Amino acid sequence: MEKFRRVRTVDEDDGQPLPFKSLYPDVVKMRVKEGSKIRNLIGYAATHMLSEGTGQIVFSAYGRGVTKAVTCVEILKRKIGGLHQVTKVEYKTLQEVWEQKGPNVPHPAPCLTVQKNYPSINILLSKEPLDPQEEGYQPPQSMAPTETGKRFSESHIEHCTSKKRKREEKDTRV
Repeated sequence: MEKFRRVRTVDEDDGQPLPFKSLYPDVVKMRVKEGSKIRNLIGYAATHMLSEGTGQIVFSAYGRGVTKAVTCVEILKRKIGGLHQVTKVEYKTLQEVWEQKGPNVPHPAPCLTVQKNYPSINILLSKEPLDPQEEGYQPPQSMAPTETGKRFSESHIEHCTSKKRKREEKDTRV
């Protein structure tokens, strides 16, 4: 394979509906990737979950992003509390297209196409109760009194976003 380079990756499952029974039309969809920053994901998700208009959020990931998605969900559940969860695990098929390297290839071979199956996860968090009979359902965690003081508040989210704005303003001045 050292004589080949990957040209593109095609997601065959792209455009498929999310595997949950009842989704709100205003559901927030978070695609977690290997390079995603956890603090950015949590800040964005927490801001939406604390707003009045959002009742559900879905974290989707595959491959190396799966552990990051699970980490984000667990942090949100601890910080916000009272969230119902449904988890769906499956395999996602990606098609990779490879071509030969080098400008002077004497007899170029046709492109190689490889199909790979990656583990994927979709996690639905909801403020409203979900069907407890649905496979993958987890009820809200009961929180100890000492932990409730550590939850996100709207002022905490506002503080984090204002710090981010200040950093962005500083970066644009440089």
